[in-house]
Amino acid sequence: MRIVWLILGLMSVGLAALGAFLPLLPTVPFLLLAAFFFARSSERLHNWLLTHPQFGDPIIDWHERGAIQRRVKWIASGSMLAAFAISLAFGVRPTILIIQALVLGSVALFIWSRPEG
Repeated sequence: MRIVWLILGLMSVGLAALGAFLPLLPTVPFLLLAAFFFARSSERLHNWLLTHPQFGDPIIDWHERGAIQRRVKWIASGSMLAAFAISLAFGVRPTILIIQALVLGSVALFIWSRPEG
């Protein structure tokens, strides 16, 4: 079973890396998944992730306090606004825009309701 956890962890890190460049793909949730999977498969990779200069702090903040750093909140909010603006620019149907606005608004509310790291 360890190999399955390891593969899932590596896939999560890969998706997180893509999320750093793609506005609709989140980064931190995939890093949280990777930390979960590595904790069950590879102590070395788990420690690497937690001590990583960029990735470690958000994971530890979330794990210890359920916290999201203010800078990350602003980046997430900007990405959500950009995604919605792209939908508007492409003339997406109003029904889809309403659903998208409700989902993105709910995510933004959740993000901004979390304590800051």
